[in-house]
Amino acid sequence: MEQAAITGPVGIAAGVFAPGHIGELTRIMPFEMVDEVPAETRALDRRVRLMPARVTVYLLLAGALFAELGYRQVFDRLCAGLAGLSPVRPSGSALRQARQRLGAAPMKALFDLVRGPVATTAVQVRWRGLLAVAVDGTLLPVPDTPENLTVFAKQRCNSGAGGYPQVRLAALVACGNRSVIGAVFGPATTGELQYAGRLAGDLRAGMLLLGDRNFAAADLLNRLAATGAHLLVRCKSGRKLPAVARLRDGSFLARLGALTVRVIDAEITIATSRGVRTGHYRLLTTLTDPTTHPAGELVRLYHERWEIETAYAELKSTILGGRVLRARTPAGVEQEVWALLTAYQALRTAMTDATDSVPGTDPDRAGFTVALAAARDQLVLAAGVIADTVIDLVGAIDRNVLTQLLPKRRVRTKDRIVKRAISKYNARGPAIDRATYEATISINMLATDP
Repeated sequence: MEQAAITGPVGIAAGVFAPGHIGELTRIMPFEMVDEVPAETRALDRRVRLMPARVTVYLLLAGALFAELGYRQVFDRLCAGLAGLSPVRPSGSALRQARQRLGAAPMKALFDLVRGPVATTAVQVRWRGLLAVAVDGTLLPVPDTPENLTVFAKQRCNSGAGGYPQVRLAALVACGNRSVIGAVFGPATTGELQYAGRLAGDLRAGMLLLGDRNFAAADLLNRLAATGAHLLVRCKSGRKLPAVARLRDGSFLARLGALTVRVIDAEITIATSRGVRTGHYRLLTTLTDPTTHPAGELVRLYHERWEIETAYAELKSTILGGRVLRARTPAGVEQEVWALLTAYQALRTAMTDATDSVPGTDPDRAGFTVALAAARDQLVLAAGVIADTVIDLVGAIDRNVLTQLLPKRRVRTKDRIVKRAISKYNARGPAIDRATYEATISINMLATDP
């Protein structure tokens, strides 16, 4: 028997109402988009189900927004705002079987539809016409089950193996509004450089890729530069790079395989009320003209690489709250990570839409926790998805973001410290200064003889 037509926020099958929406974020991933994904990935089930494919997709996305809840509790929140409808509450087994039937492919396909640099009129997202993007990796813990251990290993640490197997995630993020351009993930036993190489297909001419010292490998830089994107990557200060030409600003050109790079040495001094600290940075860039791309500006721009670290903090600390993922099998882990990335991208799209509605507003001022809380509230209310309701183009998420804009960024510094030690004994000892200080930064370009 073919599945009955699915219209609006509920699927109607054999007299059963199954809710399918993610509140106000449904405008970013509407019913038509979600319906196409299972069909294109051959995951469409033609039989009458309590949990149709569309409903399962939205359940997974809602689960990413309510990471602290089990899927039955997430289902209850999908139903809460559907006044007058009384959906049958599926059992935990039914929800698990629905997720298994759907598989990971539709969630990846949905992420591919929404990913990319979110369109914006904000001038802050570009530097001299180039879109600054950052690449980096992070680790996500998954449940310690026999199935997961067949694919995902535990990391080694000082006291032996870690507590949970881990997934290594590598992403390409637009620095201006932290939208996700591309992502790959897999076992933590595979290194960041290999995953970064797989992201090369997401780079384009007109982008400027920022990376830390781990990504300064010559083979990888040649591969990334072949995409047409420009590079700005830090390398070790003591790395020997024979000069092929000296430039008038003190930088010099060097060769890395077939690639010509400009080497910029700078001494960066940070002054706070506690004193002065100086460090040496060496940057490699494919922007070789010191007139059109001044070295001092590139050194300051490199700080934008930290935007990807903030994006990972939003994923792991704000959304997940430091929790382990739910899925107890590798296939479930893949499905859950794609759902997490898709929900994150939807939030970032809504936040950029909000700041774009007020010309001149820097996307940096949009508060992620504000947007997440508003999205959760609107999901429970089923806002904007019930038939006959008025579609609010400037929705509650946008209004919350705009009424609670963050202050303009200040130059601040903070020591990198262990905030949560594995052992309580490691946290003892001399007093640790956890304050953040306003800072003044000065840059002195060095003309080091290579």
